[in-house]
Amino acid sequence: MGLLIDYQWEIFIVAEVLSMVALLLFGVVRYLLSKRQLSLMFLLVFLILLGIEALLGILIYRETGEISNFQMIITIFVIYACTFGIYDFKKLDRWMRKTISRWRGVELLTEKDYRIMERNKDPKFIARKYRWSSTAHLVVFVVVQSIFWAYGTDSFGEMLGYLTDFSWIESGTAADSPYANETVYGIGMLWGIIFAVDFLYSWSYTLFPYSPKK
Repeated sequence: MGLLIDYQWEIFIVAEVLSMVALLLFGVVRYLLSKRQLSLMFLLVFLILLGIEALLGILIYRETGEISNFQMIITIFVIYACTFGIYDFKKLDRWMRKTISRWRGVELLTEKDYRIMERNKDPKFIARKYRWSSTAHLVVFVVVQSIFWAYGTDSFGEMLGYLTDFSWIESGTAADSPYANETVYGIGMLWGIIFAVDFLYSWSYTLFPYSPKK
C-alpha cells in the first residue's frame, strides 16, 4: 500500500494514457484492420483500466481515511466516463470511421450516422442538447456540493446561513466556509467557477442561436 500511496498520481496518469491508447487502438483494429473481435479486447482493456482507477481511489481512501484531491479527481473521471463519456465515445467512434473511410476508400458510416452528423449541425438540436447537459450538470453539482456542505457543517440551519450570506467567499479560506477542509474547499470553489462558465456557455446556444453556414 505504501507504493500505491507514493505513486498514486503516476499510476493514475499512466492508466489514463493507456485508456486513451486502448480507445484509439479499438478504432484502428476494428475499422482499419477489419478485426472486429480483436477490437473488443481493447474496449475491455479500457473498462478494466477504469475499474482499476476506481479501485485505486477506494484503496487509498481506506488506507488514509481522508478525502483528498486524488479521490475527487478519480471520482470526476469515473462519473464522466459513465455519463457524458459515452456520448463522446460515440462521437469519437464516428470520427474514426469517417477518417478511416477516406484512407481505405470504403464506406464505414451508416445512414443513421449521417443523420446524426447532420442533426448535430442543427442549431435547435444543439441548443436542446446543451440545455439537457447543463441541467444534468446542475443536478450533479447541487447534489455533490450538498454532500460537501453536509460534511463540513453541523446542521441544515448552518448550511442555510452560508446560502444567504456569501461573505465567506471573500475570505478565501476553508475555515470560514461550509467546506470541511482546504482540499474540499479548493475543489468546491474551482468546480463552482467551472459550473458557472459551463452553464452560461450552454445556455448561450438557446439565448443567442446561430445560423448554420450554407
